[in-house]
Amino acid sequence: MATISQTELSELRLLSRGKVRDIYDHAGNLLIVTTDRISAFDVVLPTPIPDKGRVLTQLSAFWFGITDSVVENHLITTDVGDMGLPADVDLDALERLTSSE
Repeated sequence: MATISQTELSELRLLSRGKVRDIYDHAGNLLIVTTDRISAFDVVLPTPIPDKGRVLTQLSAFWFGITDSVVENHLITTDVGDMGLPADVDLDALERLTSSE
């Protein structure tokens, strides 16, 4: 099973690459991409976990949706098609990290 341990969206400006997430500037908003990287004790381990990014994204979207009526949050969308990304961005990796299938 394929994993995504790092994204390369050269059409967008990379702001930060953390232990698990890659953060890009997208039209004044942050595009936060949760990858399949895994870390323990502040060390990124060499073997990514398949679908880890997708599961973490779905968990976050679920809880942001549930608590939205209680407190505002930063989530705009997890639907890659609604993000208005530049035409040359390779959407395949992003769709694999966000799809619910």
